[in-house]
Amino acid sequence: MAPVRIAMLSFAHYHANFWCEAFCEDAERPLACIWDDDDARGREAAARFGVPFEPDLAAALAACTAVAICSETVEHPALTRAAAAAGRHILCEKPTARSLAEADAMAQAVRAAGVTFMQSFPKRLDPASHALKRIVDSGRLGRVHLARVRHGHGYGLDPDFPKRWYVDPGASGGGALLDEGVHGADLLAWFFGLPESVTAEIVNPIGALAVEETGAALFRYADGMLAELTASFLLPAADVSIEIYGDRAAALLSAVDLASRDITQGGYLRVSQERDGAKSWETIEVTPRFKLGRFHHQNAIAFLECLRTGKAPPAGLAEGRAALSMIVAAYEAAATGARRRIADAGAAS
Repeated sequence: MAPVRIAMLSFAHYHANFWCEAFCEDAERPLACIWDDDDARGREAAARFGVPFEPDLAAALAACTAVAICSETVEHPALTRAAAAAGRHILCEKPTARSLAEADAMAQAVRAAGVTFMQSFPKRLDPASHALKRIVDSGRLGRVHLARVRHGHGYGLDPDFPKRWYVDPGASGGGALLDEGVHGADLLAWFFGLPESVTAEIVNPIGALAVEETGAALFRYADGMLAELTASFLLPAADVSIEIYGDRAAALLSAVDLASRDITQGGYLRVSQERDGAKSWETIEVTPRFKLGRFHHQNAIAFLECLRTGKAPPAGLAEGRAALSMIVAAYEAAATGARRRIADAGAAS
């Protein structure tokens, strides 16, 4: 098998630093070059990681067997199409795209080229997520009727945050509900499948951003289960990130987002139990990847494993589209004040 050679496409997203660290730490040092449409940014990164800077996209694609895309979200479709046309496998930062139409165009290009596409959803690589999913799948909680996911950080409280492209609706496609909430949407879809419908609200309590600073969506499933998803750029601190309630027991997971990572210490995953009529929490021994460190590195490591072994990525375009469809439907529900079917997301009302 030919060695894997990676071209990093853009350092617009900070996670490119973590991915390149993982590529450079790999024994085969697969990072071939860095391309960036910001010449100064790209050259600085290339010098830091000791690889060539390639200002020409076609030349960068010629120098690799796969790409890692960390551009502004608006650039994901064009870079994906270019990589697919060149026959290059793709690791792409979240969210997949700004719209379902863009995601579908990316999928069409990937299918036509027959290349691997891995969507960056690091919750799927977290041992704490897998431990929680095993508890849910085991039936220990009974019939799950309510799930609550909060995901966010406090960077929106930084006066420099409005200058970042993440909060430019043209570049990013949305605010907290898309940028942070897509992680929670993917987790819900992974655990429970796609919900049927959603109602939502988005707000700007500080009013410093051109996108929503906080968003909340309430998803309803076909069996009657409700799932609350809250995302925010304004969280100074937090603790429990995920709550799942069944008719037999409940499970709580902490320290799996930036708001809770540094403040929560120990007892991260708890499951309720009842013995002799007394209720208590049982702590499940697992440490979230956020606490272990190298959280975002895992995407690059998993991508290399997929390319070398031929195994399917933990998340691909279908999973990226599913999570995006939940967020798009939530935005449409917030805009109209009406319940929106997930299946109708992206379609004219």
